[in-house]
Amino acid sequence: MSVLLRLLDVRQAGEPDGWTGAASGPEGKRAYGGQFMAQSLAAAARTVEPAKLPTNMHLQFLRGGEAGDPVDYAVERVFDGRTASSRRVVSSQAGRVTTAASVSFSLPLPGPDHGHRDSLPEDPGALPCTGPPGPAPSMPLDEIDVRVVDDRSTGEFVRRLWWRVVVEVPEEPLLHSVIAAYVCDVYMIDPALQVHGHSMTARTHRSGTTDSSIWFHRPVRADRWNLLETRSPAAARGRGVILGSLVGADGAIAATLAQEGLIAERE
Repeated sequence: MSVLLRLLDVRQAGEPDGWTGAASGPEGKRAYGGQFMAQSLAAAARTVEPAKLPTNMHLQFLRGGEAGDPVDYAVERVFDGRTASSRRVVSSQAGRVTTAASVSFSLPLPGPDHGHRDSLPEDPGALPCTGPPGPAPSMPLDEIDVRVVDDRSTGEFVRRLWWRVVVEVPEEPLLHSVIAAYVCDVYMIDPALQVHGHSMTARTHRSGTTDSSIWFHRPVRADRWNLLETRSPAAARGRGVILGSLVGADGAIAATLAQEGLIAERE
């Protein structure tokens, strides 16, 4: 099994709805937020019938996690209906709560369909292999191809982060959504600083995600090119908001994302 798939494969532990996610490493570093997003989603899904797929997820980051330690997840079965289910997931390390999430699932239902792009801004295969916008020691980057384009041509800062997994991924729709939740967190709050000519890597500001949301519209294919296009519509009081669209190689919008994060000046 690849490092990425092993990391996202939570295992049952303790109570019937208790789960454990593997440590991402290295020890002594702060855990990557996408790990909590992905493992929380995976743990919640383990308690829902497979036909119900995730429709939305909202996660609050309550305190920083330790990259070198495993994570415990407690799932609460909030609701189970004929077509929809809801779960609450609380993560902890060494008995200290780190995140709290709500996740909704639903059977696919017939209805209006829109959200397709006629064209994409560039060919990701022709872009240089940049990797993430900054250091990401917890991510198995030899298994994830990331190529970033920062665009200011319209006067607005837009980040286009192209990504795909380069290891074999089973044909399991949920797993592809879990991988998307993992990858899309990488430096997502950074555009709120980039608007002002700063960045998370420069460390001129205290920065970090405070909460993150994903609405899943269509199946994601993690082993094909995906475009995460993000921009920051507003920032104030030391907080910034990022809105993003996850677009598949076919131009269909697979998910909508939002994050709020701390971007406060250092004293």
